[in-house]
Amino acid sequence: MRTSQPQTIYLNDYRVPAFLVDHVDLRFELFEDGARVHSVLSMRRNPDSGDRSGALELDGDSLRLESVALNGSPLSAGQYEDHGDRLVVAGVPEAFELAVVTWIEPQNNTRLEGLYKSSGMFCTQCEAEGFRCITYFPDRPDVMARFRTRIEADKTAYPILLSNGNDTEQGDLADGRHYVTWEDPFPKPCYLFALVAGNLLEKRDTFTTLSGRAIDLRMYVEPRNAEKCDYAMDSLKRSMRWDEQVYGREYDLDIFMIVAVDDFNMGAMENKGLNIFNSSCVLASQDTATDLAFQRIEAIVAHEYFHNWSGNRVTCRDWFQLSLKEGFTVFRDSQFSSDMGSPTVKRIEDVTLLRTAQFAEDGGPMAHPVRPASYMEISNFYTLTIYEKGAEVVRMIHTLLGPELFRKGSDLYFDRHDGQAVTTDDFVTAMEDASGRDLSQFRLWYEQAGTPVLDVSDHYDAQGGTYSLSITQNIPDTPGQKDKKPQHIPFALGLLDSQGQDMALNLAGEGDEAPTERVLDLTEVSHTFEFTGVSERPVPSLLRHFSAPVRVVYHWTREQLLFLMSHDTDGFNRWDAGQRLAVDVIQSLVGAPVDAEIEPRLAAAYRQLLSDESLDQALVAKMMQLPSEAYLIELANSPDVQAIHRARERVLSHLADALRPDLLNCYQRHGTDGDYGLSPQEVSGRSLRNTALAWLLHIDDKEGRDLAIRQFGEADNMTDRLGALRALVNSGFVSDREQALEQFYQRYSEDPQVVEQWFSVQASNPATGNLEQIRRLVTHDAFDWKNPNKVRSVIGVFAGQNLASFHAADGSGYRFLAEQVSRLDNSNPQIAARLVSPLTRWRKFAPVHGEQMKTALERIRDKTGLSRDVYEVVHKSLAG
Repeated sequence: MRTSQPQTIYLNDYRVPAFLVDHVDLRFELFEDGARVHSVLSMRRNPDSGDRSGALELDGDSLRLESVALNGSPLSAGQYEDHGDRLVVAGVPEAFELAVVTWIEPQNNTRLEGLYKSSGMFCTQCEAEGFRCITYFPDRPDVMARFRTRIEADKTAYPILLSNGNDTEQGDLADGRHYVTWEDPFPKPCYLFALVAGNLLEKRDTFTTLSGRAIDLRMYVEPRNAEKCDYAMDSLKRSMRWDEQVYGREYDLDIFMIVAVDDFNMGAMENKGLNIFNSSCVLASQDTATDLAFQRIEAIVAHEYFHNWSGNRVTCRDWFQLSLKEGFTVFRDSQFSSDMGSPTVKRIEDVTLLRTAQFAEDGGPMAHPVRPASYMEISNFYTLTIYEKGAEVVRMIHTLLGPELFRKGSDLYFDRHDGQAVTTDDFVTAMEDASGRDLSQFRLWYEQAGTPVLDVSDHYDAQGGTYSLSITQNIPDTPGQKDKKPQHIPFALGLLDSQGQDMALNLAGEGDEAPTERVLDLTEVSHTFEFTGVSERPVPSLLRHFSAPVRVVYHWTREQLLFLMSHDTDGFNRWDAGQRLAVDVIQSLVGAPVDAEIEPRLAAAYRQLLSDESLDQALVAKMMQLPSEAYLIELANSPDVQAIHRARERVLSHLADALRPDLLNCYQRHGTDGDYGLSPQEVSGRSLRNTALAWLLHIDDKEGRDLAIRQFGEADNMTDRLGALRALVNSGFVSDREQALEQFYQRYSEDPQVVEQWFSVQASNPATGNLEQIRRLVTHDAFDWKNPNKVRSVIGVFAGQNLASFHAADGSGYRFLAEQVSRLDNSNPQIAARLVSPLTRWRKFAPVHGEQMKTALERIRDKTGLSRDVYEVVHKSLAG
């Protein structure tokens, strides 16, 4: 394991590779006590490199070198240098063949990087730097080669042998073993290499492309998951058709395969032709997966498939360009999900994550640009900034260019760079060349970290019939970046009259024809826009569709927010007005006397939402969800977590009391008649029904209790059963809660993915997720320290969602997290580093909490043999 103090790697130090690899021939001999890897690399010096005589250096990690041969001649120990993390061979010719044999131990690989074993099967994870854990190789994304892979294993234990590309040969060997050879005709970087060997069930389907080609679709799962494959397969076919229709991208191989793996650090991996998925992100059935899980599966299947072009056919030149593939692909999967469901609801979900978590990342010690300038450990930069903010940057290009020119730009990008490893600049240049737009200033979105803040003020001149909007942008300082330049920000807006109608937006100096919504280009520190022909003072609808990832500071009155909540024609801003109103009410109660009045119009606004059946029920379901504690904490300076928790709980109790008849009516109105389905109407109905149930049990309503117990016992789907369980867990009905938890576990104890939900329900609630109970959960028979999903479902949920318990006044939550991070760092540094995140923003909190969080970080820092992954996060967090 790499535990040495890491060195900082800089984008400015990029140099082209000194050597290229044209072809890779791999042979894996898989055994129970390890694996022997035979690698033959056809290499040559890179004509674009200035180094014409230097030694060959290959990357390695945790390998036992058995032999090295150059052009067929074995090399003695004096003819190469084995440094463990590097294999150096001097005096190589202009072109040559290097053969290397290594021995590795997948069964002992708890890091889950490279080749490892999960539930008895062999599988790989090579992004970002896992291939070097398999064999010595120039492990960087700008070295692209064609791969041929032969896998040999015991036929009884491992009847399924998979790798990238198309299977070209298979047969039996001596001693009950067999082999399969796979050949990938497309050059790829080694991070896209994949191998799977196991006793797996195969599910098959076919897809016919628009050009008439038949694609063989295969999904491999453990036999116990045979009934959980259909939705993922259908999602794959929808994704393939959508990518053809919307982006003109057709699949290029004859086979597309998906494998479900229980032990996986990430959600899924887009290995060429052989996608490997975390089981929780691909397996689903009506009885085991919630509506949100189905939606998540559809999105992740689409995301990994879309990578075939935006990531595989065109890949990253270096890891600083990670958002080139991830940001663009997240944008594409968001478009897909919008087309498959409700665009407004999808936008709300994306922005909720962005404002709660990515904005926090932008304001923390690990803040970095979408294209970072440096890093110590690349695995720490698979962040919301790279993925979600990166997608927002692509979305802004789409907004500025419009759909037709954006499609023209993406076509040019794919055509120009097919088979290449390129940069974010290459992507933006393709958009400029296709559209004729100058995006020079826009590139700052890739270079500058931090969330821009837009201060907005307005003035209405009744006599002149003009309305002026002044906007000033400021980008806060972030680690290593101060005095930032103004960015190009697309700012969508509308103006509503007193009847809730959109007004014409005539800018001064324009003609009479004017749109009722427009996008303003913000390029300077300050702008003032004057609209003419405005007959009455309007209510501004600002940043419609959340057209840019920024914070808007405008002093809406509660009357204006109530008006927008009821009348705004932009569904996103209608939801946002409700969120802003709820935030304002909750914030007014933080630290206030217990008898302080709660805004009476808030309950009236929610009552109107519940009673108006003409509204989009999917939007109503989102509007009925109060701002999360995490978001409220993010908005506060020196947040008092306990006071925020109490204020939010008080508002929720107030609303539930005031709306009790409306909630009961909502629950009955959205009863479950007929077969289970996943249409937007059915999903929103279940969401509203379970929200109503949760609110009723929040006030320990006895009728609500009876409804929850009945729903828990009679539900024909996991959404309703888990909704009832969560409502009971969050209630004061202790015996009912304990009985339901026990019944749920007994029913699903053999299903790892459902048990993870059982863990999460308890870990997220202050009553069942107090620290004493959390310690019990991590000693439960079903908990497994080697399984990242189990770790996330208890420790991650406790620290990230159960904020009142995590931020206990005595600091016990912080000490507990430090203990678990230190423990996990010995076995899985990637997961350990991600779990540190809640401690990293210790400066945001009042000293009573901040100093205890800092002390917890220092305990982690002082651990002997700290991994590079955790070292970077902790040291940056503690840096002055």
